[in-house]
Amino acid sequence: MSNWYVKLLIWVVVIGGVFAFLWRKGYLLKLTLYVRETQEELKKCSWPSLEELKGSTVVVMVAMALMAAFTIVADLVVSRLIGLML
Repeated sequence: MSNWYVKLLIWVVVIGGVFAFLWRKGYLLKLTLYVRETQEELKKCSWPSLEELKGSTVVVMVAMALMAAFTIVADLVVSRLIGLML
């Protein structure tokens, strides 16, 4: 059981060291500033209504189905052509 405590202590020291290094170099302050600025920018975004979201989801699903069908048909045609050539 003491082996577990040694591993835990090593991880605590490593994580603490990394945290201290990031703090000292100012990276944590930069990260905090980035997150705050991102939150402010996201407040400015216009978010779609539930109905718009549903409509867009349907459009994407239909487009994906059409792309899948096209890929399957193209694969079958090319496979048959190569089979005929060989």
